Amino acid sequence: MTTKLLFPPLVLIGLLATAGCAGVALTAAGVGGGVAASHQMGGLAYRTFTEPLPRVRAAVLAALKRMAIKPEGTEKIELGEKITARAGDRNIEIELEALTPNTTRMRAVARKDGGVIVDSATAVEIINQTERSFGRS
Repeated sequence: MTTKLLFPPLVLIGLLATAGCAGVALTAAGVGGGVAASHQMGGLAYRTFTEPLPRVRAAVLAALKRMAIKPEGTEKIELGEKITARAGDRNIEIELEALTPNTTRMRAVARKDGGVIVDSATAVEIINQTERSFGRS
């Protein structure tokens, strides 16, 4: 039997074996997506770094500087801090939460004026640039 004849049945068997298995489909989509932000929901981008909060804060500020986004302020929140900034007509919020002394969760959101429309691309890019500040791809 030739390879051309074997390929369609093998594909069909693979599809049937994973039918209804959302976990496999989601994992395959996530691996193929190549997005540095670990998770994105409703325009909010999340990423957990194996770095202490002060190092992540410094990386965020370096990323904002590289993007020519000027921070407007910081405030303490439970287990961390919130950095606010503005880029054009977007209000940006970045929350840093210390999960452990060496693990920090970052949440970024960029909202257009009025707060209804969310710009997830900008939020993801802030996280990507933060990761770049650590010298990672």
